[in-house]
Amino acid sequence: MTTGHSANRTAHTAVVGLQWGDEGKGKIVDLLTSEHDVIVRYNGGANAGHTVQVGDERYALHLIPSGILYGDKTCVIGNGVVVDPEKLLQEIDALRTRGIRVGDNLRISDRAHVVMPYHKEQDAALEEYLGSKTAHAQGNLAIGTTRRGIGPAYADKIRRSTAIRVGDLLDADYLRSRLHVICTLRTAELEALGVRTAPLDPDALATRYAEFGERLRPHVDDSVYALHDAMRAGKRILFEGANASLLDIDHGTFPYVTSSNCSTLGIPSGTGVPGSAIGRVLGIMKAYSTRVGAGPFPTELANELGNQIRERGREYGTTTGRPRRCGWLDLVAVRYSVMVCGATGIACTLLDVLSGFEEIKLCVGYRLPNGTTTDRFIPDAHRLEGVTPIYETMPGWSAEIRDASDRSTLPQAAQRYLARIEEITGVPVEVVSLGPERTQTLVDGRRAVALATA
Repeated sequence: MTTGHSANRTAHTAVVGLQWGDEGKGKIVDLLTSEHDVIVRYNGGANAGHTVQVGDERYALHLIPSGILYGDKTCVIGNGVVVDPEKLLQEIDALRTRGIRVGDNLRISDRAHVVMPYHKEQDAALEEYLGSKTAHAQGNLAIGTTRRGIGPAYADKIRRSTAIRVGDLLDADYLRSRLHVICTLRTAELEALGVRTAPLDPDALATRYAEFGERLRPHVDDSVYALHDAMRAGKRILFEGANASLLDIDHGTFPYVTSSNCSTLGIPSGTGVPGSAIGRVLGIMKAYSTRVGAGPFPTELANELGNQIRERGREYGTTTGRPRRCGWLDLVAVRYSVMVCGATGIACTLLDVLSGFEEIKLCVGYRLPNGTTTDRFIPDAHRLEGVTPIYETMPGWSAEIRDASDRSTLPQAAQRYLARIEEITGVPVEVVSLGPERTQTLVDGRRAVALATA
């Protein structure tokens, strides 16, 4: 008996960020959607933000896969995602208002866990407490979360007894009985943190979230069987990662990471699809580096050069609006992510942002505090903070490149820059993004054709 996976293995693709997020995954997923039938989110929550620009229209998506802009594709929110029902419904309503179809083309796993209001309270309270210099002799221990309740929701998932899943929202009586227990415990925790003086009302929460469940009911499904059924039917699946590999809970710059496995290693657990079913892994990286929130960033440019990159690249968070920290490309980090994710190719985005720099630097190694050097990434915040980047300097280019018709028409300096990325990472740069629009993209060296809108 065959599972239907092996014959169609190369048809399935994963798109994953190779840095600290905001690499432009939404645009690349949008570009690849035309070649696939099903687009799946497998991790994270409303803390993620994918931006897609189609002509003059700009879409910011947080929970729904970027493939929703194509009306004939199926989008799946997998079991590894933590779902804020209120935010999800707002996103659905906003898309519908703009003429985007959201109906039976959106499926939500009944096993996905739910972000509740008390998760957001707890998230904010912990950040305030850990950020207080009086809380610990060590000083500021805040992680720099988006305060969207993502971490506490994942913590409840691991606790099990205090978790709510999307399927629970469809049974009002069961939901109410669980919340009566959970709210007692959560009220005590929030009171201990000094942020709640009145107890949580389980009945009000149950009524509100059961209403959300009824609105979401047409979309709720057993996504694991749905995905395996799709594969057996010969459908092509595109897995869309949220956040990025250097924020992976196990393989990122711990503890300044997110609360899920956002590398490709999160796909099996977050969807129920084995990694052996995926034949292509496209790693997305910016032509430079950025980071939001706290945590080590060896190549950060806390100067006018960093400000110039920020303004040219419009480096402000899709979800939070926070200015991103900017710096030169860290190829030590990218090569590590390529290794962990099993990337078979790279999509280099925002190359146009580097136009106008006389010279460009690439980090190819680290100098350690003891004077030795290494070309291996250090996924530990405390140790990574002590390194000094070792740079190669390459000539920049002055010409704007957004209208380049193929890779060979890019300035020689830009071509050499891409070639050096390939040399150090060991994988080909298959896609080069030269601007925010769909058509401002080189795929396999040539200009992408205009793609139909939804």
